[in-house]
Amino acid sequence: MRLGIIGLPQSGKTTVFNALTGGAAPVASSGGYGQDTHVAIVKVPDARVDRLTELFNPRKTTYAEVQYTDFPGVGFGSRDKSEAAWVGALRTVDALVLVVRAFANAAVPREGPVDPAGDVEKVHLDLIVSDLGIVERRQQRLEQDLKRTKQAERVPVEAEIELFKHFQEQLEAGIPLRDVEISEEQERAIRGFQFLSLKPVLLVLNLDEGQLPDAEEREQTLLAAYSHKRTAVASLTGQIEMEIAQLGDEDRAVFMEDLGIKELAAGKIIQRSYDLTGLISFLTAGEDEVRAWPIVRGTKAPQAAGTIHSDLEKGFIRAETVAYQDLIAAGSLSEARKRGQLRQEGKTYTIADGDVVNILFSK
Repeated sequence: MRLGIIGLPQSGKTTVFNALTGGAAPVASSGGYGQDTHVAIVKVPDARVDRLTELFNPRKTTYAEVQYTDFPGVGFGSRDKSEAAWVGALRTVDALVLVVRAFANAAVPREGPVDPAGDVEKVHLDLIVSDLGIVERRQQRLEQDLKRTKQAERVPVEAEIELFKHFQEQLEAGIPLRDVEISEEQERAIRGFQFLSLKPVLLVLNLDEGQLPDAEEREQTLLAAYSHKRTAVASLTGQIEMEIAQLGDEDRAVFMEDLGIKELAAGKIIQRSYDLTGLISFLTAGEDEVRAWPIVRGTKAPQAAGTIHSDLEKGFIRAETVAYQDLIAAGSLSEARKRGQLRQEGKTYTIADGDVVNILFSK
């Protein structure tokens, strides 16, 4: 899963990037848009993988991974070529992580009072304007194509023109494309445009330590102010969690205990990103390897097998499947088989989150 971190200058988005990745990317000291792009890949915390590793003692353990890309401060109106390049890269991510400033800090200046809902609206409008430019250019191209198209072949072109006119109307009204009802066929047809306002958005409130007690209330207030489809909210104290993430394990545990922090926000943010994008994980386990495999919820067994290797999908026969909790309760695959919990599933089976799967296939 690829997540793009965006936000207004001085929102602390690079600090949040460091907190989530344990990185040490330089934090900008001014309000400009010229920061570099930073990329990091992190392992997805998964207690199920940890427990299966204890159970099977494999030679190798592999967690699912998330790629975070920290993009420069938003402001898509510029014609600068470097900005056009990073906006193009932003379009390739699976979801947007929008860092929103809630903390007050005189050493980190900003124009006007701290206003999380107002900042979200500013970024929202940037996303809308960026998509509107693509929609308008596509309409112009379609109108030109229509003039050169034979009468008998005009129907699909006219249908696309109508769709993009509808998109234009919605965007001009400030409505993101993820709020627009479109069919599965239309969604497939426009996938290549990678509209920013169509992507899921996770709002991350960047708090200061004094705001932690009412963090949940602040989250709900922000979500109510930005009530669009496929939107979620989380919060963290970016500065503190960045400092903790850069410590060694022993020092980290002591620091967290002193501050009364039971769990870092990194895992919560990844889980909410999974929920937003419709991802789940199935598991494979054995002496060679224990591994988590991310797939889209609703994936059938042959396609899930294809994420392991394309040959497994081509030669798929059946999947031996046991629910993670059943396997742990049984203590071994052989005991799960005796209990009738190790099932034989065919091509129509939909993989569930936490299924421990062994694929049987023909070579």
